[in-house]
Amino acid sequence: MSRRVKRPLKPRGDRPKGASPYRGSQAERSQAHRPGGKPAARIAASAPRVPKPAPFVPEPAKPVVEPPPLPIKVQTVVVTADENNMRVDRFLEARFPGLSFSHIQRIVRKGELRVNGKRADSKDRLEEGQSIRIPPLKLDAPHFAGSLSEAATKTLQALKDMILFEDADVMVLNKPAGLAVQGGSGITRNVDDMLEVMRDAKGQKPRLVHRLDKDTAGCLLVAKTRFAATALTGSFRHRSARKVYWALVAGVPKPKQGRISTYLAKEESEDDTIMRIAAHGDEGASHAVTYYAVVETSAQKLAWVSLKPVTGRTHQLRAHMAHIGHAIIGDPKYFNKENWELPGGLQKRLHLLARRIVIPHPRGGVIDVTAPLPPHMLQSWNLLGLEADRFDPIENAPEE
Repeated sequence: MSRRVKRPLKPRGDRPKGASPYRGSQAERSQAHRPGGKPAARIAASAPRVPKPAPFVPEPAKPVVEPPPLPIKVQTVVVTADENNMRVDRFLEARFPGLSFSHIQRIVRKGELRVNGKRADSKDRLEEGQSIRIPPLKLDAPHFAGSLSEAATKTLQALKDMILFEDADVMVLNKPAGLAVQGGSGITRNVDDMLEVMRDAKGQKPRLVHRLDKDTAGCLLVAKTRFAATALTGSFRHRSARKVYWALVAGVPKPKQGRISTYLAKEESEDDTIMRIAAHGDEGASHAVTYYAVVETSAQKLAWVSLKPVTGRTHQLRAHMAHIGHAIIGDPKYFNKENWELPGGLQKRLHLLARRIVIPHPRGGVIDVTAPLPPHMLQSWNLLGLEADRFDPIENAPEE
């Protein structure tokens, strides 16, 4: 776990969009491809030394402008260029930080929100220039610490135990694998509902800024104020946030560092949702780009891979690794290798960790937080003899 805050590292050189797989520095290539295929024990020795970052210091002189209050009567707004192709629910979250997920779903389900005069679904995509009818909105009633029930007090403690970083505006939680981020069919406990116990005296509830799959562990960013929510949501929209994931995959990808670029489209059935590789122009298809780098291998059967998603599509990393023939271990949706046996001692759980998040702080400076391996992945690392403190070559991947 790291609470250090530093400026994100810059890529080693400019590469155009659509470039062929990146391969890191010459020193890294010579180490990674030496006979036997196993990297040298200390790749970090060939990596450039990074100066110790200065501690995060907010910029008090910068004026802070709180977002306007929630509308208390019906209003009509127009979709801007920046909001083009946003989902209806994401649009509401960005425009009106602090609204709960359940409130957004309720006004959409009841038809109180209209797009060009017509009812809309929360998953519908908006287009620039469309007219959106917004009903009166309100925050749920605030909770006070002294009035919390025994169950709510336990929930509050559970959230506090997850905190990796916290200040007046932002929290980064270490979400455990198996805990859903938001509610849905068959989900009885989720982070969004748990955050209800952290409402302040003004009724503001900490709100999710992005999401993780239920079975993915690691860094989950939460805004504690409407001001922070607006700023952080904007950072994600403009791709100034950087995320790094760790995964254990079947086989060893070749080349050991590369770029995956596809279109993904959602395929829904009665009891499942899966992302499929699609063609440009297919209905609902969105471009998805991921950089990957092999950090270490276990013989030729398994590889520890570091991943940097440029885009943020549903199940993007899981679908992309399966697409190149190296599905993530324990993935119930995308692992499709026939007659493949899990090495002894490894748990059949999704081996995917949101390892690190780097994002501009709403009041200046940079948030840089790292999550530890969750218990089932730590067990696998120990069984396979993987060294969790290795230099991570994804540092040198381009940002787009």
